[in-house]
Amino acid sequence: MARVLIVGINYAPEDIGTGKYTGEMATWLAANGHSVRVVTAPPYYPSWKISNGYRRWWWSREWISGAEVLRCPIWVPAKPRGLTRLLHLASFGLTCIPALAASLFFRAEVVVNIAPTMASAPAAWLYAKVTGAKTWLHIQDFELDAALEMGVIRANAGRKIAFAIELAIMRRFDRVSTISDMMIARLSAKGVKASSRTLFPNWVDIGAIRPLSDSSPYRRLLNISDSAVVALYSGNMGLKQGLEILEQVARSLKDMEQLHFVFGGQGPGRSLLEQSCADLPNVHFLELQPIDKLNDWLGLADIHLLPQRADVADLVMPSKLTGMLASGRTVVATAAHGTGVAKALAQSGVVVPPGDAHAMASAIRELCSQPDRRRVLGAAARYQAEHTLGLDAILAGFNSNLTSILTPKESSVSTN
Repeated sequence: MARVLIVGINYAPEDIGTGKYTGEMATWLAANGHSVRVVTAPPYYPSWKISNGYRRWWWSREWISGAEVLRCPIWVPAKPRGLTRLLHLASFGLTCIPALAASLFFRAEVVVNIAPTMASAPAAWLYAKVTGAKTWLHIQDFELDAALEMGVIRANAGRKIAFAIELAIMRRFDRVSTISDMMIARLSAKGVKASSRTLFPNWVDIGAIRPLSDSSPYRRLLNISDSAVVALYSGNMGLKQGLEILEQVARSLKDMEQLHFVFGGQGPGRSLLEQSCADLPNVHFLELQPIDKLNDWLGLADIHLLPQRADVADLVMPSKLTGMLASGRTVVATAAHGTGVAKALAQSGVVVPPGDAHAMASAIRELCSQPDRRRVLGAAARYQAEHTLGLDAILAGFNSNLTSILTPKESSVSTN
């Protein structure tokens, strides 16, 4: 099998977002015979604080589930906004260089750079150039586009330079993948050639996350009756989520005594959301829940909530969506017509325009009074997860694609 070097700022034990998927990918590759090394940062997401037990200002090494992991020091801003977020990503682009230099004798056959962050892509490509490895760039978020949409870079000249640098980097990789058809279309629009583009969607462990046969224990914890309807938001509470709509929706539906909103997660937007909901008796807050309780946690929902800002809707495909679908519960999302989220929920959820609190509240109100419709949509969500999002099927496809870019001379894959 091949020697695979993965470079990405987020990794296990982070259990949401990009780190979750990169960790599961590395574990799967190692379990299927590949030699895997990971260059990453200490875990910090979504709390934006480096986890206890990890070095803040020096490199370290550990083994996780068969993969060797080199941790690089990074700067983590207390309030990640705009420029500070870009500087945070850039810090990994610099500190990954010594770790890559230390990996020269590993002599990877394939280097996979995960974006975020593109800041490490030049160093990853240079490593591959020195060692003769093939290169793969996998894009979870179009971080540059999101930064521009959020006004971090305002001058037209600055935008043109930034996009030119991004395209120059992308064109140097043998494969460029991303997680949805809409994001593939954006790669095409950016100028990435068809022979390099490939779809590599996120996945879900459909055995670990499945519909509950009984009520979730979280109902007892929160003193919510089994007959009540729970609308759940779970995940990062950051800037790209458009969380302000959740308070507006909960406030407009406070007359519905049998409807409870549960918001669980961490991030820079949580404190403001919690303050704005302080006078709402129908709103509950919890921390991000442990991975071993994820099934019970997602099963708490009768309705999953997936808010998104309009200006980043095509730039990201929310990683939390796969778990929502696998839980067998319907989803109410804010997304424009034709976006990846809207297409993904065509048979299993309700989609309303981004930022439209009235439309989102109306959709939730209707679903509260339609338990049969919720069950039908939830069953469709589970079917979708089982048939299109299974972990083993998606990673086996990735493995086949990964192997295909290696010539017999460059790969140690046996032909016997």
